[in-house]
Amino acid sequence: FEAVTVLGFHAFARAGVEVAVVEVGLGGRLDATNVLRPEAAAITNVAMDHADYLGDTLEQIGREKAGIVKPGVPFVTAETAPGLVELFRGVARQRGAPLHRVDAERLSDVFVAADHTAFRYHTLAWGALELTTPLVGRHQAVNAATALEVLEWVPERWRPDVDAIRRGLAGVDYWGRDQVVRLGERTWLLDVAHNTAGIHSLVDTVDRLDLPRPLTALVGVLGDKDWRAMLPPLLSRCDAAVLTQPPSAPPERRWNVHEAARAVEAFTHVVVEPHFPSALERAADGAGQGTVVVTGSVHTVGSALKLLGLEPLSGR
Repeated sequence: FEAVTVLGFHAFARAGVEVAVVEVGLGGRLDATNVLRPEAAAITNVAMDHADYLGDTLEQIGREKAGIVKPGVPFVTAETAPGLVELFRGVARQRGAPLHRVDAERLSDVFVAADHTAFRYHTLAWGALELTTPLVGRHQAVNAATALEVLEWVPERWRPDVDAIRRGLAGVDYWGRDQVVRLGERTWLLDVAHNTAGIHSLVDTVDRLDLPRPLTALVGVLGDKDWRAMLPPLLSRCDAAVLTQPPSAPPERRWNVHEAARAVEAFTHVVVEPHFPSALERAADGAGQGTVVVTGSVHTVGSALKLLGLEPLSGR
């Protein structure tokens, strides 16, 4: 939902409308944001994450997240799994909330480049729109479409015009989400994917971009994440990988890097370097004039941005 929050906020802000866009935390049912009654609510999709709080199946997690659905409040989702769609439809019907889905048939002509994503989305309020966002990845087109769908169902007096929507989507600045940076002779792709769904989105982006080879992955995952499912899709596309320890991860959430290396050594050449600055250096040396893909955790990407002098608040 983060991207929907950012895109929605920009669209409102660029329109000069004083409306708060609030992101729910881990889940929905027990979230502190339930003290608010929104004009619209949205759930992009449901993935296996925060299972220790939300449940150990997608259905349990989806039901928890559906706690943000309020009586009479338009509810938007981009979820496509039939079982979860039916779950959301049932919750919406029970609470008298109009359900609106992001229709895949209305999203077309998605083009992903290293510095933007372009797409066409057919809306009810503004007709067919050809839009561009600097966020990279097909999933960002879906997120943008979700934000548009939300904006369609807020009260008309708060609905931005087409120019505001274009400026809002074009003005998003979102670090560490399929962020492609060229530094000297080397390309860096940084993405905070920290669950299986996030990794699949990252892999889709890697497949769509013509990144310079060789491709070296620098991966640091938290110990409570499903790294066994996360690593194979990415590492099978890489020429080498350096597994490391996210330096800012709490001690109790650190993963067993050596165990992970043994589990995935069949997919690519894997080395272990727990010391993060050394791991970053090894990945860069291994990539040469190719590409380093940094991923696995917000902790990992944040530390990499700092060491590379790319911190969002550093003025660069």
